[in-house]
Amino acid sequence: MPEEKEILSFAVSTEMDRERADKVLHAILPELSRSRVQRFFDLGLVWREDDALVKSDKLYDGDVVSYEIPEVVPAKLRPVDIPLKVLYEDADMIAIDKAPGMVVHPGAGTGEDTLVHALLFHCKGELSGIGGQERPGIVHRLDKETSGVIVAAKTDQAFLALTRTFSERRTKKEYLAIVAGSPNLPGGAIDAPIGRHGFNRLRMCVRNDGRPAQTDWEIVERFSRAATLVKVRIHTGRTHQVRVHMSHLGYPLAGDPMYGWRESTWPKEAPVTRVMLHAWRLELPHPTTGEPLELEAPIPDDFNDVLGKLRSIG
Repeated sequence: MPEEKEILSFAVSTEMDRERADKVLHAILPELSRSRVQRFFDLGLVWREDDALVKSDKLYDGDVVSYEIPEVVPAKLRPVDIPLKVLYEDADMIAIDKAPGMVVHPGAGTGEDTLVHALLFHCKGELSGIGGQERPGIVHRLDKETSGVIVAAKTDQAFLALTRTFSERRTKKEYLAIVAGSPNLPGGAIDAPIGRHGFNRLRMCVRNDGRPAQTDWEIVERFSRAATLVKVRIHTGRTHQVRVHMSHLGYPLAGDPMYGWRESTWPKEAPVTRVMLHAWRLELPHPTTGEPLELEAPIPDDFNDVLGKLRSIG
């Protein structure tokens, strides 16, 4: 007999009242692409009570929505033998110290050198397929230039559990960043919504109609008035959140001209070749046992090199 499919459900919250069904489901499963979530509706796999929902249906506070994740076509990507720095691994998940410059998952213009290609080889194809053919196992993101901790799921059960952990903000995410300038305060909190920039669609910005975003920061080390090493904790996971919020404060990340960094005012003795952002620590419950996991990625060589040169010039 065929295996019975798992049916998942959730209650619509007050914040989601009167929103489109596809928008709500994408908020529940943020690590799936929007097009993949919409495919659930095309297949008739999302319903309220006994009625199948279409993408444009409105949902209301208290509605109970059920959905089924369709069977995944096996990934067609070719496993590639790319060295990985493994921080943690078991039968359910793997944590990697991602190198700067590595793209996480394939897309337009990428080659066969992404983290997904490397994971398919390392894990011998044993990655959750729920994320789709181009995102097997991937439950959160890091920008190409950002180094540090990233986790992936090996099983569908682990994928769903990790996705809920991230969406429910039951993680502790800490970054190290080198910023231009020297803040007057030793630290602070930023509570400013982030949304897509009105003109440049590749950029994000602080805007009143954006999604809530919260960031805490504190100074670790100052380098005269030119630069500062800061530790950042994010409570939400908005695109480019650290970059946008620190730029909003007036202290853009070194190497980040998209958000205001200027090479002309940066110390020539400490050149940078990428955005100076490192996903340093990640704490989360294990997707199967619930036991706390504390993952830490050492500061990479290029980041340390910039720190050393900044220290040498005072």
